[in-house]
Amino acid sequence: MRALSMVPDSAKATHLGGIPRRIILTTVGAFAKLYTTVLNSTQVYNKDMLMSLVMSRSPGTPLVTVSNHMSTLDDPLMWGFQGFPISDPKLCRWTLAASDICFTNPFYSYFFRLGKCIPITRGEGIYQPHMSEALNRINEGDWIHTFPEGKVCQEASPLRRLKWGTASLIARAAVSPIVLPIAHSGFEKVLPENYWHGRRPLVPLWMKPISIVVGEPIQFDVPGLKRAAHDWARASAVLEEAAWRWMYTHITERIWVALQDLVWKAKTLNESRCKEQIH
Repeated sequence: MRALSMVPDSAKATHLGGIPRRIILTTVGAFAKLYTTVLNSTQVYNKDMLMSLVMSRSPGTPLVTVSNHMSTLDDPLMWGFQGFPISDPKLCRWTLAASDICFTNPFYSYFFRLGKCIPITRGEGIYQPHMSEALNRINEGDWIHTFPEGKVCQEASPLRRLKWGTASLIARAAVSPIVLPIAHSGFEKVLPENYWHGRRPLVPLWMKPISIVVGEPIQFDVPGLKRAAHDWARASAVLEEAAWRWMYTHITERIWVALQDLVWKAKTLNESRCKEQIH
């Protein structure tokens, strides 16, 4: 995280009057719309649900979106569909980003912090310092997007076991967030990991079908879960830690079930669209 200490606190909305953030979001938003809307064919199912929660949910109500992770460009490309306010600094999501990829030098750190990315060090657990920043964003009523798988997976296999990070944010939030699962299929064709001799293409590919399926909101009764977790953990010698682990497991499993169903739908829809293109 040394690179982070070498750049100003560009994560603040007031940094240089907000002008650098607006420039970065506008530029990245244009790139996302070019690849998602113009160069590739994207279809979004249940789009109105996402648009409503991003643009007109009750003030102070946090939103946590979760999705599968098919390529290193899932974010921002998944927000580049027509009509979505990807470049609006007030409406744009915060997202958790791997520090070993996005924050390796001062330039990258400055760029991604302006782009509302929160650095996370894989392997350092759910109580690492920047997870507190993510929790603060939720407590302020912001929108955070996470990839709970923890890394890109382009294999044709069921959704992997989810990490506890997202569940820990939901469980510890001062205000219970709305949780919205989103699945997509097709970005793995836009930026395949093994395109040429085990390498990605130099630029994202085009003329690919992309399907994005927005699910239904999940509202967790966090106070009720805390009571249930406390009752379950009474027999444990370390009651508090056991209760938290029970909550994280319960929340994670519920998200996995919802997300796995959407992943299957997105894949089926996209395979159908691929066949239509061939014929």
